[in-house]
Amino acid sequence: MSAEMKRKLKKTVLLAVKIAVGCGIAIYIAEALELEYAVSAGTVTLLSLLGTKWETVKFSLVRLGTFFLTVMLIFLIMPRMHSEWIAYGVIVFLLVFLTNLMGWRATLSVNAIITAHYMTRQDFAPAFLFNEFMLVFIGVVIAIVLNLFHLNKSQKKDLMEGIRYVETAMQADLREVAGYLMGEQMKEQRSRSVWVDITLLEGKLRELMEEAREYQDNTFESHHDYYLDYFEMRLDQCRMLDSLHYEMRKMRSMPKQARVIADYIRYLADYVVEKNVPEKQMVRLNEIFAEMEKEELPESREEFESRALLYHILMDLEEFLKYKRAFVEGLGERQRKEYWE
Repeated sequence: MSAEMKRKLKKTVLLAVKIAVGCGIAIYIAEALELEYAVSAGTVTLLSLLGTKWETVKFSLVRLGTFFLTVMLIFLIMPRMHSEWIAYGVIVFLLVFLTNLMGWRATLSVNAIITAHYMTRQDFAPAFLFNEFMLVFIGVVIAIVLNLFHLNKSQKKDLMEGIRYVETAMQADLREVAGYLMGEQMKEQRSRSVWVDITLLEGKLRELMEEAREYQDNTFESHHDYYLDYFEMRLDQCRMLDSLHYEMRKMRSMPKQARVIADYIRYLADYVVEKNVPEKQMVRLNEIFAEMEKEELPESREEFESRALLYHILMDLEEFLKYKRAFVEGLGERQRKEYWE
């Protein structure tokens, strides 16, 4: 079994355990308090646990708020309509409309359950209102408590491994691009290989960004956006590699300056690491810009076009470095201490 499959299996097992335990505890508490429809407390827990820690807290509070909105609609509409199913339909219509409007659609299912209870009992006394409120309250409290337990250490380790994977892959892509620029053997085959490798890396980065976003939402500390920012930066760099490679494919001949740029790309590949501040690489790139400006003018149209494309490649490399520099400059003091020192 692959490491990715093991990781998904662990997350799935933990979620299943939390839902099973949470639903059972919620129903037990509701029955101990002699609440009617006690099983609904378990349903509320289940629906509240399907998310990250922050999502659970946020939507648990929203569930409690929309509970009173639901009760208000029930008290206004249900006693005034002779047909129960029409009353239910009108209330659900208004709930869907209002919750969608406010971005609270995730609370709809619980509110529909509360509406069904009222439709069944036709009891508008304060005691039954308290009964329904307690079902929701028990469900969301159990969900909040259980969602404090996450595989954060394991997930952090996976993200750090993801950083190493991305760096190794991007270094390899840069070296492949340099080889293509040098006009090495099997150019067309190498071109297809570079294109595929860059596309695969972009896909991996999007997966890692989702993992980082989940990790960030499952912690209560603000500095954990480091991983998400890091992978977003690498994705931007990956797009620059894509652009750079596209410029290379349009070149019909390789002028002598291509070797200088290829050597620079190979040099740059060694510095695609997490803790590098790319100042030295920027200085060396500016030196290449200055050297190219001193070159004699091209003698043919083909050489002119190729030199122009080389200049675009240098600009892409400059953007590639600027993304990393912006990421480094955006790090707070706490992030530097936590992740770099």
